[in-house]
Amino acid sequence: MKTIIYILSVVFLLTSCSKDFLEIDPEGDFNAENFYKTEGEFNAALTGAYAKLQGQIDIYFELTEYRSDYLDFAAPTAGTQDRFDITKFQDNSANVLIRDAWANYMNGILRCNVITDNLPAANLSESFKKQIEGEARFIRALTYFNMVRLWGDVPIILKQVTPQESLTLGRSPISEVYKVIENDLLFAKDNLKLTNNGRATSGAAKALLGKVYLTQKKYPEAITVLSELIGKYSLQPNIADVFDTTKKQNSELIFSIQFYKGISTEDHGLWLSVSDVTTTPFTQKLLNAYQLAPVIDARKAMVDYRLGGTKNNIFVPGKFYDTPVNTTNNNFGNDYTILRYADVLLMLSEALNEESYQPAGSAFDYLNDVRTRSKLTPLTPTNLPDQASFRDAVLHERFLEFPFEGQRWFDLIRTNTATKEIKSGKGINILPYQLLYPVPQTEIQKINNPSIFYQNEGYN
Repeated sequence: MKTIIYILSVVFLLTSCSKDFLEIDPEGDFNAENFYKTEGEFNAALTGAYAKLQGQIDIYFELTEYRSDYLDFAAPTAGTQDRFDITKFQDNSANVLIRDAWANYMNGILRCNVITDNLPAANLSESFKKQIEGEARFIRALTYFNMVRLWGDVPIILKQVTPQESLTLGRSPISEVYKVIENDLLFAKDNLKLTNNGRATSGAAKALLGKVYLTQKKYPEAITVLSELIGKYSLQPNIADVFDTTKKQNSELIFSIQFYKGISTEDHGLWLSVSDVTTTPFTQKLLNAYQLAPVIDARKAMVDYRLGGTKNNIFVPGKFYDTPVNTTNNNFGNDYTILRYADVLLMLSEALNEESYQPAGSAFDYLNDVRTRSKLTPLTPTNLPDQASFRDAVLHERFLEFPFEGQRWFDLIRTNTATKEIKSGKGINILPYQLLYPVPQTEIQKINNPSIFYQNEGYN
């Protein structure tokens, strides 16, 4: 995917995330009006949109996993001050990681807008146009969903705009952003295929829409759309198989960001690797979370460090284990999981319980499907006699199931438990305003109009 970014930088007249996201490339003389004509050209543009997702993995990881109660730092090291500040809730509007995340996400949205803007005039089959539009709108919805959860109010841009026009666009209320996300996903779920070789599908759109509804506490809507996925996917018998790089596109995966080792710019370095397992960034809360007796929770092996398949003594969590193509290449091909069936089961279990606690209901079944896959005993109404205890059990199961998948921080915000869990995991007393990140100061200065483009409360 990344191999065509240099083409798309001309097509989109956009620069990399290290510059202003709408800066015109003065050397670009490409006439986009003559480009968007064929299926191949639209597929190339869509590949660029997927490539932008690849480039967002490290950014997403920094802003979600290091914010959560999974990871912590004793002290910053060379080059990690911004990460340390995020982890310790000491970040500000000058944080480079936050700045780059905003610019990268906005660039990804604009790539999708170029596609959706040019499709109507193309002389192509309606089925092809709906498929391409559905994929672009899924990517745009996913990107906006991340942005609204990270920053709250964000600009809504659904068409191509000039740099001059961009300076007049303010931040839109959270409720309006969610309407855009829902509309994009409703279109995507109705127009995408069920399977599509690693690209966005109707199943992925439904799963993401269910998460969007759940985040807004729209429980009946979440139940309806998530129920449509029951039986369409299945849990892998062994959780290690979900992340096995030789078993990509297995029955549990709904949407992952794809990588391919051995292909230049399509692979990546080891995620969360260390050379000394005594200095890992894992919190003690995570390390102590897994049941060891009478049987070991199978998910513990996904967190435990193991010697990576590299030419050096590098250790990596089991969830991210892979071997390189050869001993001279230390790049790897793990996909990054965004949506999987275990998530659907736990989301549906949560939504059903929030609607009405049922001691004999299917919410217990879905929760226990995930537990028993990891060798744990099923929970019963005796263990969880009411709605509150069931709610806590689902949140804890998600804590065990999804380390390093970018879920935990958003789970804590959605369930109003961030203050409690960050305190127990890191010993940090966070303030309500810290549930959102500061808007990068570079963006505030660029717009220079606080009436429409303002800083989040609590930040300077």
